[in-house]
Amino acid sequence: METQRCDVLVVGGGIMGATLASLLWQLDRTLTVVVVEQLSQLAAESSAAMNNAGTGHAANCELNYTPVAPDGSIPTAKALAINTAFEHSLEFWSALVEQQLLGDPADFIRPVPHLSFVWGEANVAFLQRRYQALSALPPFAEMVWSTDWGQLQDWMPLVMQGRRPDQPLAATRVDRATDIDFGRLSQRLLKGLERQGVAVLRRHQVVKLRRQPAREGQAWQVQVQKPGGDRGLFEATVVFLGAGGGTLPLLQRSQIPEARHYGAFPVSGQWLVCRNPRVIAAHQAKVYGMAPVGAPPMSVPHLDTRWIQGQRALLFGPYAGFTTRFLKQGSLWDLPRSIRPGNLLPCLQAGLENFDLVRYLLGQVVQSMDQRLASLGEFLPEADGADWQLAIAGQRVQLIKQVQGHGRLLMGTEVVSNGDGSLTALLGASPGASTAVQIMVEVVQRSLPQRWASSAWQQRLRQILPSWGEDLAQNPQLLARVRQRNNEILGL
Repeated sequence: METQRCDVLVVGGGIMGATLASLLWQLDRTLTVVVVEQLSQLAAESSAAMNNAGTGHAANCELNYTPVAPDGSIPTAKALAINTAFEHSLEFWSALVEQQLLGDPADFIRPVPHLSFVWGEANVAFLQRRYQALSALPPFAEMVWSTDWGQLQDWMPLVMQGRRPDQPLAATRVDRATDIDFGRLSQRLLKGLERQGVAVLRRHQVVKLRRQPAREGQAWQVQVQKPGGDRGLFEATVVFLGAGGGTLPLLQRSQIPEARHYGAFPVSGQWLVCRNPRVIAAHQAKVYGMAPVGAPPMSVPHLDTRWIQGQRALLFGPYAGFTTRFLKQGSLWDLPRSIRPGNLLPCLQAGLENFDLVRYLLGQVVQSMDQRLASLGEFLPEADGADWQLAIAGQRVQLIKQVQGHGRLLMGTEVVSNGDGSLTALLGASPGASTAVQIMVEVVQRSLPQRWASSAWQQRLRQILPSWGEDLAQNPQLLARVRQRNNEILGL
């Protein structure tokens, strides 16, 4: 069997793997990095435009990032953390555009206002408290609040058509916001690396991972099935598993003890896609509402201006559902095969604690088209069902983790690594893509701690991420400089 040695083996050709490989190449071009992707096309699963929310998640409009605390206050720490992480992503992409490694940024990122929109007195009161809490912070100082009928019509004319004048309505708006085609971005990142000599191997499926004895130097042996059915072997010092829904099965094959109590809960998705060019042209915003009770975070309803493969589109959803597949092109056996003695109890505990979620997802599965159009009508009262058709979105695999001896269903992302950091994996879902740079910096810190601590790497990091290590929420002058630079380079 042919053996190839490398410093870092990246499994997965989506936004996470592409970001890690690009970050490592920026920090040290002497590292040998190999990317393997099991599909023939890069970024065809969770990172693809139709499969991904496309929102540059900065906590501008996503109400689930600021839930009401038991005392009635609006915590802002999570929103601030996500906003800062997204600024780091923008900084990184700006650096690559300056180096002429990503081409025209308009091919993957475009300015689109972000709005939160609610109706009903209780929801209006909540949104006002959220606005007051966030707008007092420098990263959200440009957020605008309104209950004015005329202004709301200017912001979202389609949404306001057919509404009663006496209905309590409110919205917040952030103009400096984005739509991102993470599929195109991932492809540009990886194709740029290929031009620099980095190996990006398609149709290479990992079938086995084995920890090497420490004396052999290369920490991991990774066996792959190549096109045509032949097998190849990689010996790598560091392995990163960033295969989206395919990560947990690979992590379990590694047999590291840190993976023992992790499980997964897959959630499928669907969009209503508008096919009427007149309607598409009349809406220019991402308008987020409030999630139904029991719904997972990625099911927050939104009316979404998007660019997919360079074409403007209008989507509503997503509608959640249940499936046993971990990937859109996965197997119905993915979930059953992931159940092991070590995670059986945590999975059962998480299922019992989240019975409302299970019931909600099953209800989504059996929805009729008329029911889906009725939920669209809450956003667009005058929507014509003939203008909309159903499309399949991507898979999301929510993380189940044993916390203090009890299984919990977690809604974010988490980096899992073995004791020496030679194997790391990313589990979980939203808002991963938008915060990819910060997450991959954490992976580098864990996997290559000595190199990370070197003055050369720290100096290089400051060149590509000028605000790294600074608290932008406490430094309005630096925040303004960072945003001005990113706006100018990325056309925001």
